[in-house]
Amino acid sequence: MDSIRISDITMKQLARQGDGSLSFKGKIEVSKLLDKLAVPVIEIEGIRSARADALRIKSIAAAVKNSVVAVPVELSGESVEQTWEALKTARRPRLQIPAPVSTVQMEYLSRKKPDAMLKSIEETLRACAEKTADVEFIAEDATRSDAPFLQKAIETAVAAGATTVTVCDATGTLLPEELAAFLKNLLDTVPALGRVTLGIACANTMAMADACTVAAVRAGAREVKTAAVGETASLQNVAGILAAREELFGLSCPLHTVELKRIVRQIVWLCQTKRNKTSPFDDGVQDAAPELALSLGDDVSAVSKAARELGYDLSGEDEQAVWEAVQELLRHKEQVGGRELDAIIASVALQVPQSYTVESYVINSGSNISAMAHLKLSRAGESLEGVALGDGPIDASFLALEKVVNRHYELDDFQIRAVTEGREAMGETVVRLVSNGKLYSGRGISTDIVFSSIQAYVNALNKIAYEEGEA
Repeated sequence: MDSIRISDITMKQLARQGDGSLSFKGKIEVSKLLDKLAVPVIEIEGIRSARADALRIKSIAAAVKNSVVAVPVELSGESVEQTWEALKTARRPRLQIPAPVSTVQMEYLSRKKPDAMLKSIEETLRACAEKTADVEFIAEDATRSDAPFLQKAIETAVAAGATTVTVCDATGTLLPEELAAFLKNLLDTVPALGRVTLGIACANTMAMADACTVAAVRAGAREVKTAAVGETASLQNVAGILAAREELFGLSCPLHTVELKRIVRQIVWLCQTKRNKTSPFDDGVQDAAPELALSLGDDVSAVSKAARELGYDLSGEDEQAVWEAVQELLRHKEQVGGRELDAIIASVALQVPQSYTVESYVINSGSNISAMAHLKLSRAGESLEGVALGDGPIDASFLALEKVVNRHYELDDFQIRAVTEGREAMGETVVRLVSNGKLYSGRGISTDIVFSSIQAYVNALNKIAYEEGEA
């Protein structure tokens, strides 16, 4: 029995809608959940900001173990090179070439005439096919294009190396039977489609994307774009229908349908949890430890790979320093896990001069008052102060620090643990901040857990200031 490929476009949908609720860490978590669900293809946004987006793509590529990771490129060789450099470490990489094929979109969005568009499609596809065997051509606004041009665009794409061709009903105005007729006509008139996988993407303008997607499968589509969140076909609904009616379609659906509802609910929660503007904590920092383990036989490359899975982009010098610290710790224990590696990276990687130092801090909190933090920092001989109310002393402290630097950094992770026992126990805090798409971790240690948290934040802040030229 043949199978139907479901391609999830949740993260693309959120980016298209301008929804900034999904943090850097949230995107990696969504990717892991989709991979766990056995979604065949996970689509993510392409590169806009070279440094930030390249790190995001590399981090997701490292986190996804089984699914295809698909990233779009622009119609240029430079975009292909830049995107492939970030994606090439994925276990199953795919490059996508979206191109407008309707007259309106070609002229007003791309400012290209039909012949110029065909040339761009051919050149970009050939460049992608040289990088990977999995290349997808996406014909945007296909249902409003001129039939002869659409046929020529598809033939050009297949000849240039496309292995999947997806046609889009971008307006979402076709009824299920109209979309089915459109696809059957394409299959009859474009023989090249018989050599590739035909895909479909439907907008949900008339709340019929699920029905249109199912009709498309019956008409011959073998890859469908869905999303857990967004204005397109529903991942949960379409996967559920395909799994429930396998005998009708003669196709198997590879998703783990037993976990479908629970995992989709988790993804929806991650995507719809807005940042509380009165708190520095984004998406509710989660306490799940990364699933990795290093042992004594692991070399520098293994430690470097584990660091990338955590989201770090270490220099060669820092990789060596982290590896040596891991080896030292492994002399006293059998394995080093994600939390410990985080702490090691915070301690030994990117050691920089202290631009900011803590002069003093005052914290007021109680059962009947809001926590208040007053922090005074020193930078280049100048005293800087910040005062803030928060939901607890650490929340207030981080908000006060944001006021000192007059900038909000995404708080990717926050960890506290005891490193000694007894009444005078030392507490260790690790804080991970994201700036311009790169992770910076800081470590603090003190008998006062609030002060260790402030130390950790300032430690990470100093690394950002140094690397971004603010030191």
